Amino acid sequence: MRDSWPRLRASDFPALRRGGLATLQLNLGYLCNLSCIHCHVDAGPHRTESMERATMELALRLAEHRTLATIDLTGGSPEMNPDFRWLVERARGLGLHVIDRCNPTIIEAPGYEWVAPFLAAQRVEVVASLPCHSAANVDEQRGHGVFEASIRALQRLNGLGYGDGRSGLVLDLIYNPNGAFLPPPQSPLEQDYKRLLGARFGIVFDRLFTLANMPIKRFGSWLISKGKFDEYMAVLRAAHRPENAAGVMCRTLISVDYQGYVYDCDFNQMLGLRLGGAAEPRHLRDLLDTPLDGMPIAVADQCYGCTAGQGSSCGGALR
Repeated sequence: MRDSWPRLRASDFPALRRGGLATLQLNLGYLCNLSCIHCHVDAGPHRTESMERATMELALRLAEHRTLATIDLTGGSPEMNPDFRWLVERARGLGLHVIDRCNPTIIEAPGYEWVAPFLAAQRVEVVASLPCHSAANVDEQRGHGVFEASIRALQRLNGLGYGDGRSGLVLDLIYNPNGAFLPPPQSPLEQDYKRLLGARFGIVFDRLFTLANMPIKRFGSWLISKGKFDEYMAVLRAAHRPENAAGVMCRTLISVDYQGYVYDCDFNQMLGLRLGGAAEPRHLRDLLDTPLDGMPIAVADQCYGCTAGQGSSCGGALR
């Protein structure tokens, strides 16, 4: 795999500083039942990294100590971590809002039949990847048969009350481009998704989040191999909107890797760019009594992916 970090390190991206911490995003490991071309984590079926329960306990201790509102679970497929259910139950017991960034095909995978009913029982917000409403585009990006499996999984979630607007069970979908270009405007695309998925498959959901592809890990390597890296970075830079910087997720979120080390965001985590650009690794245990408000945020050229166009974050478009 070609490393994009040397092309990102020297950057003129504007300086950023933290606001109040509200969300702890935990990467539970890189194991996934898919190997998607756009994956910025380089997750897949052969990865073995997995967060241990002791690290989860420390994360919950930090969330409680700092009275955080949300635990945001990602991967890989976070549900493939053997302690996923334990973590969710403990977090919900503390009154935390839990988000599961779910690859919906995991609901269809043998041995994971428990996922959908468990998420519903724990009233977990599901953010499900469906990078297009077209079967051809999804299968091109994620693999043959992924679209059909995703549709069946979303229908199963709907059957449990997700996305109906009355149950309180929130189902959001994620779109990302299948190439080196920016997402279209989020609001009209959401209406297209709702109309087409509803008419064809009877699927309902709450919101659509549009995410830009980040020029790192597997997607960054693909860009380099195709000779498109500089072209894509030029697109991001040309579309940079300074006003989007006010809403980027790194101002209120900390990303935690499977070993408990902390970063300003999930993308920086994948690049090994430490919290605040520190010279030494920082761990969850270091944050229990460390003031974070106003702390510098580590930036490099990948940050243009979050501020380009309508903006991009784990919660979708910023504008």
